[in-house]
Amino acid sequence: PSPCVGLRCPGGAGSGAFNHWGWSSPAINTIIASPAPVKPIRYIINTSIDSDHTGGNAKIAKAGVTFTGGNVARGPGGSGETAEVWAFETVLNRMTETKVPEVAWPAETYYTPSYKWNGFFNGEGIQLFHTPAAHTDGDTIVYFRYSDVISAGDVFSITSYPVIDVAKGGSIQGSIDALNKILEIAIPQFRSQGGTYIIPGHGRLCDEGDVANYRNMVVKIRDRIQDMIKNDKTLQQIKAARPTLDYDGRYGSPDAFIEAVYRSLTQKR
Repeated sequence: PSPCVGLRCPGGAGSGAFNHWGWSSPAINTIIASPAPVKPIRYIINTSIDSDHTGGNAKIAKAGVTFTGGNVARGPGGSGETAEVWAFETVLNRMTETKVPEVAWPAETYYTPSYKWNGFFNGEGIQLFHTPAAHTDGDTIVYFRYSDVISAGDVFSITSYPVIDVAKGGSIQGSIDALNKILEIAIPQFRSQGGTYIIPGHGRLCDEGDVANYRNMVVKIRDRIQDMIKNDKTLQQIKAARPTLDYDGRYGSPDAFIEAVYRSLTQKR
């Protein structure tokens, strides 16, 4: 495997490293001290507001640097002694409403459906896509165009059912839309295998076929729960009916997912 697990580390002269997630880890000091990034970390992209994706912002930023030159978002005056944290604007808005220290807040945000990074990094075009009301209301998919790699964040996790934080603006339809967005960007090789690499929020490296199977599972369960809601079933009755039974062996306990889907679908009524 690449020595840059969790990092995007383009090589070559003049390059800088990207960290997809300002993650929080017991081994964070070891990670920062490791030789994996061939150049200093310059930018950190928070793919969601979750603490496991933003909890390391301050430490990782302090270990990096934002250089002057064509890739500095704010021009030469915007260079600094730390790496720069980016996120969708609602991530910053929610952080300012909590007790998160200001040093961990994103320094830059975007607010449009997609954002093309201003400049190349060793020929690497980078594009950010906001996926509204998916896992939360502040999710970002990062696409590295030359390498053909998608960092999906928590809108796609191969190890569990979708985690939908309804209280933070997440929804079942937005989660499905986010998975469809990944499928729209990705290009497969033979019979949907290989092609674009997709890094999930949690779990192994995936391809388009993995995302398609996961999307189909989510849609199938959504439809089952929606049908039971139309028949006036309560949340407890829906849980008792076990609409996720054929997938529980793979994805574990479905209770939180069923509750989130139920809340998401009944909010519109």
